[in-house]
Amino acid sequence: MHFSDLYQPITQQTADKSKAIRLLICDIDGVFSDGRIYLGNQGEELKAFNTKDGFGIKALIESGVEVAVITGRHSEIVKQRMTSLNVKHIYQGQENKVAAYEELKSTLGLEDEQIAYIGDDGPDIPVMQLVGLAVAVADAHPLVKRLAHYTTMLPGGFGAVRELTDLLMLSQGNELLSKGSST
Repeated sequence: MHFSDLYQPITQQTADKSKAIRLLICDIDGVFSDGRIYLGNQGEELKAFNTKDGFGIKALIESGVEVAVITGRHSEIVKQRMTSLNVKHIYQGQENKVAAYEELKSTLGLEDEQIAYIGDDGPDIPVMQLVGLAVAVADAHPLVKRLAHYTTMLPGGFGAVRELTDLLMLSQGNELLSKGSST
């Protein structure tokens, strides 16, 4: 099966870059979620996550690719969701995403070319300029799209992460379906 059978055609450059990826880093708001934050009267914060994205993350981890999140906000909901998906590298409250990126790169002993990043807005740009595969969600800010090697068909919070995990897995010759049960 080819990626273009499921989504959209990709360039040979994108396919080649995808083969080398050993770490996927994701932003949260606008990528895993649709960017909206629901605040209750008691100050509680709610976010909606797409189970398809969760399924893709679990499958990608099972295939041997590490996954991390770097987000500017801090939220217990994010910690709970990422932990449930077996994401080991969770960086929250990161105003300087490059510092977290450099720490991850060093900890895992990776080169820029082995790292993919998916983002949607201005704070993601500095990291996107460093990685081997920069990805923008369909509804990302135009400046983010301009930088991206690939822009998803699907918007943030509605399967964009799953689209990217499918791209990475198919490019690396892996099956798309995870053996894990819950997402």
